[in-house]
Amino acid sequence: MKLYNAPAPNPRRVRIFVTEKGIDIPRVELNLLAGENRTPEFRKLNSLGQVPVLELDDGGIITESMAICRYLEELHPEPSLFGSNPRDRARIEMWERRISNEIFLRIGNVALNTLPFFATRRTQVAAFAQAERQVVPEKWAWLDAELADGRPFVAGDDFSVADITGMAASLHTRPGPAELVGLVSKNGRAGSFGSLRELPPGRRSRGRRGSRRPDFDTLRATNRTCEGPEARLI
Repeated sequence: MKLYNAPAPNPRRVRIFVTEKGIDIPRVELNLLAGENRTPEFRKLNSLGQVPVLELDDGGIITESMAICRYLEELHPEPSLFGSNPRDRARIEMWERRISNEIFLRIGNVALNTLPFFATRRTQVAAFAQAERQVVPEKWAWLDAELADGRPFVAGDDFSVADITGMAASLHTRPGPAELVGLVSKNGRAGSFGSLRELPPGRRSRGRRGSRRPDFDTLRATNRTCEGPEARLI
């Protein structure tokens, strides 16, 4: 297998996932600023010209970050990041979709409709970006209120893909352009998504599995979560 990767939020979700799993997958790094994801060769892999893309050993292709993560979960079930029983799987699916739809995608909509990078790639609607911008702080406040019950992780006792989507949303603008300033929660429980490196090792995983989560600075170095100018792109 090999993973077509770029410093952007959706590939970041897969990078965090494979790091949590301890999976070693060779990568092909794409330069989004140079348009390497829009070449005819790459569009043969993904006609939408989007990353991430997972190319299987038999030449099969899987796109979309959560689809890739689900495939890897089937191959490497431990530690489980999608839940190990029906109830946990349902709750993790619920919370991942909630955070994705209510926060992650809204920040992405602001980026798509304001960043100069996208001006020649799509029709930008400033009014839509402004409407989404106004909603995002309310959604972070909603999430913070939901997390006030003291649960260790978003979906319950164990770290999961729901937390990974929250991390990716929080890291959308760390560092980020002026157009995305003010869209990241900095207070309360929800604000901790982007500050995992501040936690001592013993507190990075309090789930039933008891395994220690990787050091966040190591995750950043190995997965390039915030490196390079493309890190400002969705």
